[in-house]
Order: sequence, then structure tokens, then C-alpha cells
Amino acid sequence: MTSPVGLHRVLEPGGVLPQAAWRLSTDPEIGPDEVRIAVEKLNLDAASFRQLLTKHDGDGSAVRDEVLEIVATRGKMHNPVTGSGGMLIGTVEAVGPRSPLGLAVGDRVATLVSLTLTPLAITDGLARWDGLSEQVPATGHAILFGRSIAAKLPDDLDPELALAVLDVCGAPALTERVVAGYVTGDPARRPVVAVLGGAGKSGSLSLAAARRAGAQRTIGLVPNELEAKRLAESGLADVVAVADARDPVALAEAVGRADVTVVCVDVPGCEHGAILATADGGTVVFFSMATSFAAAALGAEGLAADVTMIVGNGYTPGHAALALELLRTEPGVRGMFEARLAAD
Repeated sequence: MTSPVGLHRVLEPGGVLPQAAWRLSTDPEIGPDEVRIAVEKLNLDAASFRQLLTKHDGDGSAVRDEVLEIVATRGKMHNPVTGSGGMLIGTVEAVGPRSPLGLAVGDRVATLVSLTLTPLAITDGLARWDGLSEQVPATGHAILFGRSIAAKLPDDLDPELALAVLDVCGAPALTERVVAGYVTGDPARRPVVAVLGGAGKSGSLSLAAARRAGAQRTIGLVPNELEAKRLAESGLADVVAVADARDPVALAEAVGRADVTVVCVDVPGCEHGAILATADGGTVVFFSMATSFAAAALGAEGLAADVTMIVGNGYTPGHAALALELLRTEPGVRGMFEARLAAD
């Protein structure tokens, strides 16, 4: 008997969902509502990749070895330090007769669920990956459940570019929803939106989504002048600010007071600055797996900050289509993504 949420794949401990499990079954034999994917490439979550690269002092071979160890031990790519994983692209090679995902054998897809809950087996030792980039060429298989999500790769985009966009497609969709809520509630009150990590993947998309949703002004915060130059050239932010997002006072001085603050920074310690930079009655969207939610909650209490804090869960209806549309229609977004891929 299979479970649409993958309970039958949990090996230990019993009684938890796949994301919370320590180890999953990667048995390639699929159940009636499952789909098996022939893996082509993984996209590691930015926070996870940064943690691994920092831990191993930039030694790509050591990073590769640890990723292999995690997947072999856990049956999924679930970084035990950051608690995050990423997503993948591949080709559908088997579909159960009761799968509700609408996929067919031969479809090239990107999974829109985290690798932390996706049964994954790697068979090539990641021999084609140098351990120095988030995108990981790989051979193996992955399993999707009845309640998983996947998107067919668009024909008009390079698969690497599509993978990079779909990896963070939840951020712009949630940003659009939050900003649009301000505008709908009071058309005269168009919010000021600050995006921390504005030159990154999720950050650049969130800036574009905020402007499209009706933001009065967008502020992109970056850590250095090089990223400031890139973001300014993209035209995605009305104001480009430079500060260390881990320094609450410097961050708040650089941003001022935003109505909506979106955290897309892939390093820990940015919670208090984001709260301090948000006006009373405003909203902070934490869209980073490096976030400590205890620090956020206790920090807001300690600052007597009347802010609504939202955890970006990676899924908003229509998120994939929105992100791909922004890529196609916003030259600044496309330029930022292509530059980042070229640098990798």
C-alpha cells in the first residue's frame, strides 16, 4: 500500500513524513501513484552548498564526497546542518497507473519539491561534478509521490537556466502575493519593498515580482560594490543599498523602513536586521533556509516589533509559471541569471 505523501518510503524513524525522516527507501520499483525520474542534474540549495563549501575550505572533492555520503546514508539529499536540499531535473522513465501528476514517460521535468523529501539514488559517483557549483551533473533515479509537484521543462529555455529559475520559483510568487495584498487592501498605500540578497537568484526574481505587483519603491540590498554594480545595471531595484545583512544596525540604516522585507540571503544571522528594517505593521518574508526561526521570533519580541513574519514554504499556486514569465519578460532578471550561470 502506497501513501500519496510517501509514508511507505520512510525507513527510519517510523511515523514521520519523508522530509522529517532520517532515511528513505530508494527502491526503483514504483507504486501505483509514484513516478520514477532518471536524474540528469541536481541543483543544491544555496544555503546548503555554501555551508558545505565553507566547511571544506573550498575543496570541491571534499564537497562532492560529502554529498555522496549524505545521499547514500539518507536516501535523499538532506544536509543535516542546514536542513535543506535543493531540487533536480531529469526524464520520466516510469509512471504508475494512478499517478495524478500528469506526466508521461519521456517528459523532461524539474521537480518542484525539495530533495530533502525526495528518494534519491546516485549511480555515477558524481564523476562529472567538481564540487564547486550548485548545479550537479548526476546519474541515478528519484521517486515522486502522489502529492509531489513537477514541471515540464520549457522548450524555449536552456535546461540549466530553467533549473536555476525553478529552484527558487516560490520566492517571487509569495512576494507578489504579499505586495499585491497591500495594494488591494488600500490602493493608495503602495508598499516600499526591500529584498535582502537582491542580486541573487531568488532576490532578483522577487524584486521583479514586487515591482509588477505594485510596489511604490524597491530596494535591493547587496553585500559589496561588485554586486551593487550588477544589480544597478539590471534596473530591477529603484535603490541599491550596500550593507552586511548580518549587521542589524548597518542593514537598517542602509534600507530605512520598508513595508515588506524579503530575506533571500543564504547565510545565517540576518533575522534581526530584517526585522529592524521593517516598519511597524509591516511584513517580513523569510525565504532562506539559513534562517533561524527561533531567532526571528525572539528577536521580534525583544525589539517590540509589530511585524508579521512569513515562512516562505516554496509553494504558491502558479509559482513555476510566474517565475518563467519573469525570466522571459524582464531583461534584468534574465541577465542576472545568465551572468550567474556563466560565472559558475
